[in-house]
Amino acid sequence: MNQKTGRGVSEQVSDLGGAHMKRRAMLAATGVALCGVPWIVARSQSAPLRIGATFDNSGNEKGIGQSLHQGALAYFNAINKAGGVHGRQIEVVLADDQFNADKARDNALKFASDASILALVHPQGTRQTAEIMKAVRNLPIIGPNTGTTALHKSGANNVFWVRTNYDLEVERLVRLADSLGLKRFALAYPNDPFGQAVLASFRASLASRGIEAVGVASTPNTASLEVEPAAKQLAAMQAQVLIMSLAGTMPALHRAYRAAGGSAISLGLSVGGSAANIAQVAKSADKPIFSVIVPSPSAQKFELVRAYQRDMLASGFDAKSLVSMEGYVDARVLVEGLRRAGGKADRESLIAGLEGMTDFDLGGMRMRYGKGNREGNTYTDIVSVDEDGRLKS
Repeated sequence: MNQKTGRGVSEQVSDLGGAHMKRRAMLAATGVALCGVPWIVARSQSAPLRIGATFDNSGNEKGIGQSLHQGALAYFNAINKAGGVHGRQIEVVLADDQFNADKARDNALKFASDASILALVHPQGTRQTAEIMKAVRNLPIIGPNTGTTALHKSGANNVFWVRTNYDLEVERLVRLADSLGLKRFALAYPNDPFGQAVLASFRASLASRGIEAVGVASTPNTASLEVEPAAKQLAAMQAQVLIMSLAGTMPALHRAYRAAGGSAISLGLSVGGSAANIAQVAKSADKPIFSVIVPSPSAQKFELVRAYQRDMLASGFDAKSLVSMEGYVDARVLVEGLRRAGGKADRESLIAGLEGMTDFDLGGMRMRYGKGNREGNTYTDIVSVDEDGRLKS
C-alpha cells in the first residue's frame, strides 16, 4: 500500500528506453500541476501488458494531451487494482511529443520496434496521427484524437477509431442551428490538416441544406494563439452562428471574437472541451455550446459516466472533462480488446479481439467494429456549460 496516496497500486512510469522514471521526475513531468496528485501507472511483477502513449505533455496543447491521458490512466488503474487482464497488469509507456508530428511519428516507430509494446493508445492531433499511420502498420492504434474523415476512411487495418468523425460532429452542430432557424454561418479554423478537415465537413453540411457560409477565417495553426486577426474578420461577418474548430486555443478565439464585437452564437467541437477550456469559458457571460462524441462527464444517467467519475476519483483526478472522458473510453475499448485477445495476447490477437466487438455496450454508448469496419462510434450530442463549469446535456 502506498503510504502517500493510500492506494494499493504501485507507481511507475516507463520511458522509451525502458528505464523507470524516478517519482520526483514523474511528478515534474506529468499531471501534478493540473490535479495536485501524482499520476499512477501500475506495473506487473511479471509479464505486464505494455501500452505505448504519445501525446503533448509539455507544449501548447498539453491540456488536451494530459486530459486524454488522465482519463485513460483512471481506467487502467481501476483494472490493475482489480487484478489486471487475465491476471496481467497494464503498464503504460509514456512519450512526450510536444504536439510535434515528427516527434509523434518517431515515438510511435520506437514503440512499434519494441515487441513488448502491444498497442498505442490515444495519439493526439491530426498531423500527428497522419504521420503515425503512414509510418506504423504493425502496431494496433486505439482511439486517435482526431475526427478527420479522410483518415477514418483510409482503410488502415491496425487503427481502431473511438471518436466520431468530423462529418458527423459538424453535422450535429449545423443541424442544431438550422433547427432554430439560423442560416448565417461562419467558421473559425486553424490553417492546418485538422482545420482543413473540419472546413470540408462544414462546407459539406451547409451544402446539403443549400446554405452558403457568410465567411470563414483561419488562425495560423492548431497551437497558435495568434487569434485576433481571425476574430476581427469573423466579427465583421455578422454571422448568427460561429463554429469554432479549435482545441486548446478555443477560449482565446472566443474572447477575441467578443472583444471585436462578434455576437453570433458560439459552437465548439468536442476537442475544445478540455477541463482547462471549460473552466475558462465558464467565466464568460455567454458560453459556447459543444458537440460531444462521448456522453457528458456529468451525465450520471449513463453507467459509463458513473464508472468514469468513480475511477477518476480513485486515481485522484479532479479535472473531469469531455477530453478525459474520451481517453477513458479509449482505455475501456483497448482493455476489452485485450480481454478478447486471451491470456497470451499479442498484437495480432488484439486486433482480432477488437474486430470482434461488433456491438459492445460501454454503458450508454456502443462500439461497433467488424471485418473491414474500424469506425466503432457514431455517438453525438450537444452540451452546454453552466456557471460552475459543469456540462449539461
